[in-house]
Amino acid sequence: MIISWKSWPYKNSTLLVVSLVLFIYLLKSPYVQGFISTVGAFGYFGSFISGIFFVSIFTVAPASTILFDIAKTLNPFIAAITAGVGAVIGDYIIFRFMKDGVFEELAPLIKQRGGSLIVKLFSSPFFAWIIPILGALVIASPLPDEIGIGLMGLSKVKNWQFILITFLLNAIGIFIIVTIANYSG
Repeated sequence: MIISWKSWPYKNSTLLVVSLVLFIYLLKSPYVQGFISTVGAFGYFGSFISGIFFVSIFTVAPASTILFDIAKTLNPFIAAITAGVGAVIGDYIIFRFMKDGVFEELAPLIKQRGGSLIVKLFSSPFFAWIIPILGALVIASPLPDEIGIGLMGLSKVKNWQFILITFLLNAIGIFIIVTIANYSG
């Protein structure tokens, strides 16, 4: 039995997996490597672009390298702010995709596989306030933002709250990186 794309219930989840595989393949491309090396020449705009890529487990290493390099010639405070704004854009794209697409697709599967316990657990008052805090801690940590974004996506956090939290956490983390770069170079 062949299922058509229109009737496939897991479009967003499938696109997520395919895009990750494709991205990993493209990351090794000389064109992408060339792009990474030239972004640093764009000054604060380069820090903004690096911020967008700073949020993903797959792109944090090259983005950090670019930020570390350009921080030697830029004001660390302004570089952290511009990269923080870029990071918010990257996080928000992931947040909306996860919350509006992947979670909605996977909810019936979770309920079908004994998810009523999971749903009750995540609906409890304790988890209602602890999940966004755990998500924020993960975003602030060296762990991949995708985990923290996923936790925040499961919560009832509003868009403006998510944007404010991720900007502050990412800008602080990036400021630490660029400050270290200034003192090490």
